[in-house]
Amino acid sequence: MLELVTMALYSLLLVCVLLLGSPYWLWRAARGGAGWGSALMARLGRVPRELRDIVAGRQVIWVHAVSVGEVLAATRLVAELERALGEGWSIAVSTTTATGQALAKKRFTGPNGEGAARVFYYPLDLGWAVRAYLRVLKPKMLVLMESELWPRMLAECGRAGIPVAVANARLSDRSFARGMRVRALWSKLLRQVTLLLAQSEEDAQRLVAMGARADRVRAVGNLKYDVAEPGTSEVARRLGAVERTIIVAGSTLEGEEEMVLAAWEAVRSTELDPLLVLAPRHPERFKIVETMLAGEKWAKYGGCAKASELSLWNRNASPGFVLLDTIGDLAAVYGMAEVAFVGGSLIAKGGHNPLEPARFGVPVVMGPSYENFRDIVGKMRGAEAIRVVENGTELKTAFRELLCDRELATAMGERGRRVFEEQQGATARTVEALMKVIGQTASLEEKVQSYEVRG
Repeated sequence: MLELVTMALYSLLLVCVLLLGSPYWLWRAARGGAGWGSALMARLGRVPRELRDIVAGRQVIWVHAVSVGEVLAATRLVAELERALGEGWSIAVSTTTATGQALAKKRFTGPNGEGAARVFYYPLDLGWAVRAYLRVLKPKMLVLMESELWPRMLAECGRAGIPVAVANARLSDRSFARGMRVRALWSKLLRQVTLLLAQSEEDAQRLVAMGARADRVRAVGNLKYDVAEPGTSEVARRLGAVERTIIVAGSTLEGEEEMVLAAWEAVRSTELDPLLVLAPRHPERFKIVETMLAGEKWAKYGGCAKASELSLWNRNASPGFVLLDTIGDLAAVYGMAEVAFVGGSLIAKGGHNPLEPARFGVPVVMGPSYENFRDIVGKMRGAEAIRVVENGTELKTAFRELLCDRELATAMGERGRRVFEEQQGATARTVEALMKVIGQTASLEEKVQSYEVRG
């Protein structure tokens, strides 16, 4: 009874939040046109007809990847899981953000556009919206990437007998500290999860400390060690044809571009004359960074070419900068770099994945904030495969040394590549664990059906 009251209060609170925010959502829908409106309706429980058609008559696994990072981690997992499941199965993929949706459409659609309909927006955590998708998909399992736990979804899956697994589960220092302060709440959520596949032993221990059942938690490794091979990228191809040294600064956040630009300016006097590729983490900042590069301070260095305007590049044969204002190209663009800086790390945001450039043998530089990838960075530091700098001044020194001493840079890059290769295998272990649960669920369903027939 108490659980029903709690869930009712939770739903009421969520509805109130939505109503209070409705003017904003209506304004966004008006600005975004039909696409925004249809996305909002889908999140409220209107299941797209195309999704209904593509899963009809098939057994379904539902994979939820919140945004770009989770979609990248899920790419190879989905491919390997499809191979293991075989004919008669479909994997439906949901995202929360628009950028995640765009990348998922790109990653999970066939060469002729087939399969695009299996990518959809995750419903809001309201009973009617969640049940609408569960009725259509009838998933044999829900796989949540990293740590996306919503009370109503867990409750509805529990009622329907649908196992829930969390793949690539992790807890940052901040999330763990916050979670322990409300351990009673997290414990209830975690105990509704059938299987928690953690990135590391430390993550596994933290999940148990927060209330997860120890027998349902396994450390299988980080799926981001098994990053899928980047697809073809016209942007990367164009950059590969540029006869200049290239620095790629990926996933940068506000405040970092200025430090990267200052470091680039400091090494620009070298005979290498490096081309700087800036890839802001969030699309809403593309225009902000473009405006900054067009300002008096930086425009004097040759201007900025935008990746989204490839046809215009020939008009500016030697720009000072390239703004990577496209989604899904960064992984391949890293492969064109002589040096890569991984953003979200010179400011206190936890950093991003250094393996993306390391896989290409590119020497990697990061700032001191890498809590989100502490295990990965720890292994790379142990192998002397990454340069961690404390501030913009040290970033200048790192760029200068790695660009001028190619023997040093090559050796560091090769050590990074070896770390990447040695740590692979998490995808296979994750698929094996998921298939066991799917098999157990199928066996249970057969027993229930047999019992019903005999009854």
